[in-house]
Amino acid sequence: MKDSLEKYISNYIDFTPKEYFTIRSYFKSKILKRREILHDTNFVCYNVYFIESGIIRYYQMEDGEEVTGQFFFEGGWYTDLDSFLFNSYSRQTAQAIESTSLLYISKQDLEKLYKEIPQFERLGRLIAEQAFIGLRKKTDNLTLLDAKERYLNLLKHRPKVIRRIPQYYIASYLGIKPQSLSRIRKDVSSDFS
Repeated sequence: MKDSLEKYISNYIDFTPKEYFTIRSYFKSKILKRREILHDTNFVCYNVYFIESGIIRYYQMEDGEEVTGQFFFEGGWYTDLDSFLFNSYSRQTAQAIESTSLLYISKQDLEKLYKEIPQFERLGRLIAEQAFIGLRKKTDNLTLLDAKERYLNLLKHRPKVIRRIPQYYIASYLGIKPQSLSRIRKDVSSDFS
């Protein structure tokens, strides 16, 4: 039976059972409790994390308030890419929103894995491309859409966020105050009644 990492990988590249065993041998496990911090600012993020179950969000502090940058669900990946690539201190905090099970690989082991199974580097490129597209979409949403349109877009394209994330994090992610989100949700529900 395939585990969640193998299922994810097999959507992109077919590895032999031996190659997959080698890939899996590089990953370690980590469990986070609800609201536990994975890493904080002024920390170098040396790992890439695959989320087996749960949710990770990252946020930055701005004028004393948490500003949520993104949510990462099971079957997805998380790292602070700037910190990971350049061995620099992170400017963001990563936190589990609910109990979260992770698999992770260090930068050093990832480089070894790329050498041992060169095709795995292709998977890394595909993941990076998806992350770039996601970042561009979020930037477009924040600059081109008003608050209600951003909420409707989130409702349409990422319903998991609406179902599983507390409203105050969603408001922060959308760049609005919680009271504004409440009004928007009320307007949207009346539009559908």
